[in-house]
Amino acid sequence: MIYTPASKMEVLFSTQQIAERVAELGAQISADYAGESVVLIGVLKGAALFLSDLARSIQVDATFDFVAVSSYGKGVRSSGAVKLIKDVDNSVEGKHVVLVEDILDTGLTLSFLRKLMLQHRPQSLRIATLLDKPERRKVEIEADYIGFRIPDHFVVGYGMDYAEHYRNLPDIRVMPGDGTE
Repeated sequence: MIYTPASKMEVLFSTQQIAERVAELGAQISADYAGESVVLIGVLKGAALFLSDLARSIQVDATFDFVAVSSYGKGVRSSGAVKLIKDVDNSVEGKHVVLVEDILDTGLTLSFLRKLMLQHRPQSLRIATLLDKPERRKVEIEADYIGFRIPDHFVVGYGMDYAEHYRNLPDIRVMPGDGTE
């Protein structure tokens, strides 16, 4: 991997745009679950920052847990094979669950996780994604809460990475080329 300085990447969404949209999603989730409790389940590692900000913007009782899967390895394209690395630590049976993901791309990962979560028998299951790339979808799945729809760009920042780099960027940027420039 040749490291590309963040200053050479186009900013797709600024820190302020992200904060405003996450607050709107938090308000929508709060309205949908008014008077209820919700469990947010973040998909590690990419959704950690999104889940953190989203949880702080939700005004109903909320707890959170994490799952970890692997589908990318060290590249910019999904391998297509999804493997569970870590399941939830606590039971979500009978609870309202919102699965929180950084990006809905091919749909393979979220389809896999949706099936897994339904096996845990939650009272309800919804999906929140910060980014949605509908033109890349390989399986039919939609999120209930969407931050931004984007074209087919490989993006980094705000928790999203390329070979574990760039997660700490406060905004979302477009990786030039295929990540090797």
